[in-house]
Amino acid sequence: MRKYILFILGILLIIAAVFFAKYLIKSNTKTRPAPKKVVKTIFIDTVKNKSIPIVIKANGSLMAKRRLEIYAEVQGIFKAGTNLFKQGQNYKKGETFIRIDDSEYNANVQSSKSNLYNSIAAILADLRLDFPEVFPKWQKYLQNFDLDKETPALPKMTSDKENYFITGRNIVTNYYNVKNLEQRLSKYNISVPFNGVLTEALVTEGTLIRSGQKLGEYIDPMVYEMEVAISKSFISQLKIGKEVILSNLEQTETYTGKVIRINGSIDQNTQTVAVFIEVKSNQLKEGMYLEAKLQAKKEKNAIEINRGLLLDGNQIFVVKDNLLDLIVVDAVHFSNSKVVLKNIPDGTVILSKPVPGAYAGMQVKTTGSSTKTSETKKNK
Repeated sequence: MRKYILFILGILLIIAAVFFAKYLIKSNTKTRPAPKKVVKTIFIDTVKNKSIPIVIKANGSLMAKRRLEIYAEVQGIFKAGTNLFKQGQNYKKGETFIRIDDSEYNANVQSSKSNLYNSIAAILADLRLDFPEVFPKWQKYLQNFDLDKETPALPKMTSDKENYFITGRNIVTNYYNVKNLEQRLSKYNISVPFNGVLTEALVTEGTLIRSGQKLGEYIDPMVYEMEVAISKSFISQLKIGKEVILSNLEQTETYTGKVIRINGSIDQNTQTVAVFIEVKSNQLKEGMYLEAKLQAKKEKNAIEINRGLLLDGNQIFVVKDNLLDLIVVDAVHFSNSKVVLKNIPDGTVILSKPVPGAYAGMQVKTTGSSTKTSETKKNK
């Protein structure tokens, strides 16, 4: 009997423990309050279509319009000049910046000039007897012949007999041999063709220079050109001579350039055309990276908004009765931060700033344009 009583008491204790546990769980449960409906405040703008200038932005690096790659056509030792042949060295037009030792070759030239002089002197006696009418001009030519100066042109021959006589003595052949040697002798000194600066120097004084060797590069630092790639759809709007605004990447300096060349072929891979812009300034350097702004055309009946407001599928949010809705628009031009849109009726209320988590049918509260709001804060 005692066992039965203990068994029943145990069962009752278990049942009581279960009910007590349920009571504790129920009493510990907190009911969450119903979430409050949040109505977001948005910035809006009212659409007013107008003519929007389409500005094409393109980047490129500057290259000197006039540049000279210096090569040697003769062989010899590089001699020191008035100015050191170093990068950054400035030269003026007509100065000599390359001098190659020409002493050996100059001796050959003098020898050939001497042979020509002797050949003409040897025929003067025959000219006095056989061609007295042409003797004076050849005598005068010989008197003015200076071995230290450039060989003068031969006197003009006035008859076939004179021509045959002079040619038969190999004087014409010797003359052109001398002129050929003099022409090559001039290549031992390279003169500057325009004012500029040396940007690359590959040799120094005392270097043995060989024919065909590159010696350096020389540029005019006042005039530069920049190549930019423009979409083929805008090429018809660009003309030679059109002004272009250029600026550095920090947007702290601006320059005015002009279109000087437009490539006649389209790049098949990118469907763009190379446009070359000329700019003049002593503040620019070769290799500088600039941004070009070319005004292509004006798009009528259009608006310009931030690119962040344009959704996939060319849609934007509009506001109707404090609810967001989506409409399809026509995007005609994209820039880095803006997009030009068409097919939006005047008076349409659109977002002026993106709204995180926005969706069609979302209830909102409007507060006016973001631009006006920021201006009001500044005035305050």
